[in-house]
Amino acid sequence: MTPTLLIADDEKATRDGLRAALEEEFEVFTASNVAEALSVLKAEQIDLLLTDLRMGGDSGMDLLEKAMALPHPPVSIMMTAYGSVDTAVEAMRRGAWHFVTKPLNLDEVEMLLKRALRGRKLEVENRQLREQISDSSGLERLAGKSPAIQKVSDIVRQVAPTRATVLIEGESGTGKEVVAHAIHRLSGRPPEKLVIVHCAALSPQILESELFGHEKGSFTGANQRRIGRFEQADGGTLFLDEIGEIDASIQVKLLRALSERTIERVGSNTPIKVDVRVVAATNKNLGAMVARGDFREDLFFRLNVVRIQMPPLRDRVEDIVLLAGVFLKEFAEENGRPIKPLSDLALRHLRSYPWPGNVRELRTAIEHGVVMSNDPVIDLHHLPSSLLGDVPVLAAPVTAPTEGKITLAAPRELNLHALETSAIRAALAEAGGNRTRAAEILGISRRTLQRKLKEEED
Repeated sequence: MTPTLLIADDEKATRDGLRAALEEEFEVFTASNVAEALSVLKAEQIDLLLTDLRMGGDSGMDLLEKAMALPHPPVSIMMTAYGSVDTAVEAMRRGAWHFVTKPLNLDEVEMLLKRALRGRKLEVENRQLREQISDSSGLERLAGKSPAIQKVSDIVRQVAPTRATVLIEGESGTGKEVVAHAIHRLSGRPPEKLVIVHCAALSPQILESELFGHEKGSFTGANQRRIGRFEQADGGTLFLDEIGEIDASIQVKLLRALSERTIERVGSNTPIKVDVRVVAATNKNLGAMVARGDFREDLFFRLNVVRIQMPPLRDRVEDIVLLAGVFLKEFAEENGRPIKPLSDLALRHLRSYPWPGNVRELRTAIEHGVVMSNDPVIDLHHLPSSLLGDVPVLAAPVTAPTEGKITLAAPRELNLHALETSAIRAALAEAGGNRTRAAEILGISRRTLQRKLKEEED
């Protein structure tokens, strides 16, 4: 389907020139003012909007703001003969994807539109994917059969339909945000009403405005009223990630919001009622922070109504193969690759590695393996080199082979080539020199083994 483009400019020569230059690539609509542009936006599904900043008495900023309020807003580029850094920043803040100045370079405009279109297609695909999974519980992403992860799933199912505040604790990469999504999906609240705030990424002043909103003129740069995340999440769920990082002054306001279910915008004394279910997460021990005086005890008790402790991956080793299988399928499809199995050697490595980065690190490792493997399987040397430093199974010299197992000598210089050489020698020793059997033990093809042996000889 040909992508659609709306050009809004009060200069007929500009509209006609852009139409002539772009109509081979896009289905082009034009408008000379904001009213005409809005009429087109309501009647047609517009993918891209190219709007002038000034159109007679109309403002392109007004058009941009109204376009961004549509259910499926177009990707917008602002153009003007009055370019300045302040104008560009304001356009971006209101939702513009990019900003160009007149006189226009048609090649540059066409390139920007094509880049914007790629971004638009990705947004549509992501939205469709979210719609496809909106009816699912989200618990399928908590892949695993270990008692620890099953306990987490049981708590999520029990607490999700209630209004109780949930505190999710655990190391980075254990899946705390996945649990928050699952709680929201099972809560019965509107699927689109999950609002996420990463508390550690914002300064105290910005975080206060982000959470509670502000009134126009309440501080320098507050040029208009802003609706905060609590109001945005009204009727839904607010997920506060890294809650242990928030400033003491924000803790006070958050405590009131949880206790009274009301907020006040910065610069206002008017209370606003909100119906928000709060889920918080942290990789810190909030109880210990309370004991040190670094976190309010009353806020801790408000957050800790239901506590979910996410287990580290090293404590759920039995789930590694299942998780790896999920990620293998995901990244094979994403990269247009066939789904390949992990070799026995690679699987032993994954089970013995301590996983300081938890599930997130495993996910990255599998993606690396999928991308780097040109063999029928994903072998040890296809995994990231950062994983090769702590593998207890690769630790003893080859002595008497044990049925179904190979034990490898630890090379003096622990690197990928030395580990691979050690693995090959151990497999050949176990197979009694039979290369076909050794290749089966290693989980690689006989041809790959022969190639690697030849490389050693050379």
